[in-house]
Amino acid sequence: MEDPLSTTFAALADPTRRAILARLAGGEATVNQLAQPFDMSVQAISKHLKVLEHASLISRSRSAQYRPCRFEAAPLTPAVEWIARHRQLWTDRFDQLEQHIIDLQQTHPQPVPEPDPKEGQQ
Repeated sequence: MEDPLSTTFAALADPTRRAILARLAGGEATVNQLAQPFDMSVQAISKHLKVLEHASLISRSRSAQYRPCRFEAAPLTPAVEWIARHRQLWTDRFDQLEQHIIDLQQTHPQPVPEPDPKEGQQ
């Protein structure tokens, strides 16, 4: 069984797929409509759509020949929560590192190097 969070991040890793999701966030679209702004074939876009569909980030309905793609935001919730948890962890660590550097600078000030008299002469 695949990890849904990993599947979501793998789907989001490609800039074309992120652009497709951004387009679908504005409303449903067909494969041909999604392919228009890209310099790639409809077949290549279809492969990207299959990855997004596998990650449950899009759904496709069938209405005669018209098969619109629709953005599905629900799988992004666990990804956003994971990022938020880790963002706080790293923010805390960077804050600790910053404080440590400040403490080091206050307890061990760096001497200001004297200019090299030979550098100014030519």
